[in-house]
Amino acid sequence: MRAVVQNDKIRTRFRRVALGGGAAALAAATLLSACAGPETVRGASGHGGPARPQDPAARRAAEHARLAAAARRWGLDQVPLTPPKPPAAKPRITARDGFEVDHQEDWGLPPVFTTVPTRDKVVFLTIDDGAEKDPRFLAMMRELKIPYTAFLSDYLVKDDYAYFRTMRSYGNTLNNHTLHHPYLPGLSYEEQKDEICGMQAVMKKQFGKAPTVFRPPYGNYNQDTLVAAKECGIKYAPIWNEEVFVDHWEYREDDKRLRRGDIVLTHFRGRDDWDGTMVDDMRRFLNKVTREGYAVARLEDYL
Repeated sequence: MRAVVQNDKIRTRFRRVALGGGAAALAAATLLSACAGPETVRGASGHGGPARPQDPAARRAAEHARLAAAARRWGLDQVPLTPPKPPAAKPRITARDGFEVDHQEDWGLPPVFTTVPTRDKVVFLTIDDGAEKDPRFLAMMRELKIPYTAFLSDYLVKDDYAYFRTMRSYGNTLNNHTLHHPYLPGLSYEEQKDEICGMQAVMKKQFGKAPTVFRPPYGNYNQDTLVAAKECGIKYAPIWNEEVFVDHWEYREDDKRLRRGDIVLTHFRGRDDWDGTMVDDMRRFLNKVTREGYAVARLEDYL
């Protein structure tokens, strides 16, 4: 079997939104934090006695109040649920049935999967390509403490690597989505390897690390794709089970429902392509998963 085609959506053209700055606000916040640290309280005497750590219950209550305020500020229906701690024993990841290629197991090829096997009531948010660079999206997800994984294509991110360095500094993971986002099964083995390994080199140079996770563009791949990916240092090739847009959801399964461990796809998009922004898209995503009792966990914590 030479080709396995999982998704043939044709993506729209893209635009760039520059990341704004806030140096003055940052300087003011730094000055205030130097004057009064929020994590300590004065001694009982009120005369500058030794500081003691804030009570854990009070700290949790303060964090919940902060998250509730952030949820209101970003227009969410509820406060997003907190994911459990990452599993001590990672689940065994295998290719989804029907998504294998010849020699999948005996050649040790990266598995293509849409759901992580877990009992935790979590889903995983993944965002593809890097076309839209919305600073409000970064602020929203940081304030709400929502983890996500970005799969980047160099031709869309090279005009503003700094935006994605900021994203990574907030604790999010950057992974490989090829140099130019081609239909990989239409390329030779060497051409596919150049696309994947070339992006590995860019990731290492720009972000300090070559990832071990790769998503084939459009979810399309064949045996050569996975052989090339392995040669480039890739261990996993997740695609997705649901896709969220600013105005609707799409599902791989006929019953159209979320499952534990599902991988959810969206894209870096804005008003040029959607009737809304990435903030609108995330509002739709978070309202649904929270309403159905799911927390958003970090994909790499389960790999």
